[in-house]
Amino acid sequence: MQPLTVWRFSDGKAGHDNQSCGLAEALARLIPIEVIQSEVLPPLAALGGISFGQPSAWKGLPSPDLLLGAGHRTHLSLLAARRSRGGKAVVLMQPTLPLYFFDLCLIPEHDGIAPRKNVVLTRGALNRIQPSDRQESGQGLLLVGGPSAHFGWDAKALHDDVAAIVDADAAVHWTLATSRRTPADFLDHWPEAPHARLTVVPVEVTGPDWLPSQLARAEQAWVTADSVSMVYEALTAGAAVGVLPMPQHRASRISRGIDDLVAEGWVIPFADWRRAGHLRRRQATFNEAERCARWIVERWFP
Repeated sequence: MQPLTVWRFSDGKAGHDNQSCGLAEALARLIPIEVIQSEVLPPLAALGGISFGQPSAWKGLPSPDLLLGAGHRTHLSLLAARRSRGGKAVVLMQPTLPLYFFDLCLIPEHDGIAPRKNVVLTRGALNRIQPSDRQESGQGLLLVGGPSAHFGWDAKALHDDVAAIVDADAAVHWTLATSRRTPADFLDHWPEAPHARLTVVPVEVTGPDWLPSQLARAEQAWVTADSVSMVYEALTAGAAVGVLPMPQHRASRISRGIDDLVAEGWVIPFADWRRAGHLRRRQATFNEAERCARWIVERWFP
């Protein structure tokens, strides 16, 4: 089989690249592909490509079989590339343009979109994490986010919850990592003598490969409720996942997504863990990037 040519459009946002790269890498594990990364065109140039033909930015490139894009700024470029060079246009996340403009829309089910022939509903956003067979017994991960549009912040309550988790099992060593949204004084208020089985890692000393490598080793992971992308990454890695509460401003699609995971038994809220006394992994594989890649291959490139 000749490698498929995949054009992946990037708007430069790390979270969006994480999704489209995750899908491209999942495709590459199924079939031979060649990925060409393209920056998005300015809106007027993209509209010109849709209306009048091939933008000069793409001259000389092999024609695509598949076009991938995540983020609103990629939408017009996807359509311009399909109009001028062909290929199937796949958009990740709910587009601002009508769904029927695209050959396939991969949309988180918590967005409330009804299924249709060109829509595949996903559990959360796709990511680059792969299921791990390297989990180490006694390794736990605590991932801390921060205040957002949907969630507030209570450092004291979070300190208390973390202490309860660390104290609950003497056989587990925990690594706690902050994120870019974690308030700067969170670690300043940490107890002067942190637990011997707890290592604290500020986000400033982590690199792009730090979280994937830690998730590959972690037998269990706790993630604050605001950090929904890390919840899905921890599930994909194969960890048993708990959700740490955060003050919630209002119900949102993020909280609905977490509620769905709780109802399906994928994650356990902290309050339920306190009653049950254990954190267990569901015996099933959670890998949305691979599921979507298989959908594409089976229908378009069998």
